[in-house]
Amino acid sequence: MEWKNIYRGLMMGASDVVPGVSGGTIALVLGIYDQLIQSINGFFSKEWKKHLGFLIPLGVGVVGAILSLSKVIGWLFDHYPVPTQFTFLGLILGVLPYLFKKSEAKVNFKGLHIGLLMVAAALVASLNILPGDATYIIPEMNFATYAYLFFTGFVASTAMILPGISGSLLLIILGAFGTIIHAVNELNLSILIVVALGIVTGIATMSKIIKYFLANFAIGTYAVVIGLVIGSIVVIFPGWPATVEETLLSIATFALGLFVAYVLGRVEYKEVK
Repeated sequence: MEWKNIYRGLMMGASDVVPGVSGGTIALVLGIYDQLIQSINGFFSKEWKKHLGFLIPLGVGVVGAILSLSKVIGWLFDHYPVPTQFTFLGLILGVLPYLFKKSEAKVNFKGLHIGLLMVAAALVASLNILPGDATYIIPEMNFATYAYLFFTGFVASTAMILPGISGSLLLIILGAFGTIIHAVNELNLSILIVVALGIVTGIATMSKIIKYFLANFAIGTYAVVIGLVIGSIVVIFPGWPATVEETLLSIATFALGLFVAYVLGRVEYKEVK
């Protein structure tokens, strides 16, 4: 068992609770994105047992973070929304140098790749203008609403492993975020199980698609991934701080995010070579 994956899962799970931040982006920060895609695909094959050592600790961390940190993240956004966003902004910006280095963008990126990068960035940035309500809770549950929640779990999970696209933001746009967070806080198992089934189905499907493109169109895939991450900067940017105190705190949290990304890049990327 790769027990270190518990803390990695905690970071990914915490990010999935935050609208605008993708668990896939955090996997990139941690240097485990390629291995994550390989392990998810391997789990749905005949050799599924050999991937449990990677996935079980990671899953424990993700679920633990969602169950335990949803209230903490909510409290931070209620009381310190701008500095909290700047922390994740620093993390996201901090991963870009590693992505450019890993893809050898200076050598490999041609006009097509730059075009893919720009389209991907614009696509994610455009999510910021779509309407949504993070507080709406579905008042009545029936077969249609359960089917809808399965669908939202499917859609959000594909975003969870796509860097730059926030599953939480998509849930807000789809109008399911408040219902799911409320179900987590109240441990409403009927809702959580339906959403979990949608998530598992979505992850299994999207991981196969990503694996195919990484294997056959690696440079183009990295161009899209970098574009998705750049576009997410627009989504997560909270606006400039309103007071001197908030400005100083935001600078500190932004620096913290950059520092964490730098340290993880130095440590994690060496380990996964």
